[in-house]
Amino acid sequence: MKMPDTPRLVFWELTKRCNLACRHCRADAADMDFSGELDFDSAKKVIDDITAFANPILVLTGGEPLYRDDIFEIAGYAASKKLRVALATNGTLIDETCARRIREAGIARVSISIDGSTAASHDDFRGIPGAFDAAVRGVRLLREQGVSFQFNTTVTRRNVGELEDILRFAVSEGPVALHLFMLVPVGCGVAIAETDMISSERYEQVLNWFYDRSKQTPIELKATCAPHYYRIIRQRARAEGRTLSLETDGMAAMTRGCLAGSGVCFISHLGDVQPCGYLPLVAGNVLRDGFKNIWENSELFLALRDTDRLSGKCGACGYRLVCGGCRARAYYATGGFLDEEPYCMYDPKGKG
Repeated sequence: MKMPDTPRLVFWELTKRCNLACRHCRADAADMDFSGELDFDSAKKVIDDITAFANPILVLTGGEPLYRDDIFEIAGYAASKKLRVALATNGTLIDETCARRIREAGIARVSISIDGSTAASHDDFRGIPGAFDAAVRGVRLLREQGVSFQFNTTVTRRNVGELEDILRFAVSEGPVALHLFMLVPVGCGVAIAETDMISSERYEQVLNWFYDRSKQTPIELKATCAPHYYRIIRQRARAEGRTLSLETDGMAAMTRGCLAGSGVCFISHLGDVQPCGYLPLVAGNVLRDGFKNIWENSELFLALRDTDRLSGKCGACGYRLVCGGCRARAYYATGGFLDEEPYCMYDPKGKG
């Protein structure tokens, strides 16, 4: 019997409260109080439950997690349990004191959302004037404190034409990585799916561009919510007459595309556990059911780990073990989380 996959990344939505109004927000976050958020004692219990059987990277996210008064206590407690703790933030609330406390809490890396190379494009997407300048100020304060940081960029029709500029800007600011997210229609993203989702053909072009730049850029480039990339890098390597390796391709050579429920999961501000933050299906609640039990026994998670259950093109695809298609985009398109990825132009019956 196959043993349950090990959780590599646990994303934890500590709060839905946020000071921005991003067009694509997964959480439908807003600058208001949301009832039911787990308190500090409950947060410690969750961390204890996770560390009792696994050692994933714990990503503290939101909303805007820096709105939590006890964010540094939560991060510090997780770090004391030997978890590698990351913080996902829009960066606008980081001042000198905050940057110092991030370092002192033992947070290993901070991801900052940058969705444009200029204030005009970033602020339009983030919904608040001044967001870009505030985020860049936060980045520079983290750098002064010696805190490792990365940029996260969500690709839409609004910014796909300035990806070169975004990459150039990222390199100039000195992050360790740029993670490129392909838009997933969930939360506010549903409302802009028709206008802002790039086509499957453009998607393919962007990921091939990303592969080319990964060989030329001094920072790590990682495609996220873009499982097709793991097909593309194998196609490109084969065309170049070489074998993927950790030395030449980094972790992209060792992992697979969609890890929802198999290597990744998401804990909501209410303690509900989902396969990922973009797939709004609940496997259980951490306080009621326990994290270990959910991870090992959830029927939802077990279904996601069985690639033989994929249908449509994904089920027939020879790359399903390394790609798997985005389960959240499939769910958005048809209501079936095991259905084929709707934003993929690859024909598994053809060559590739």
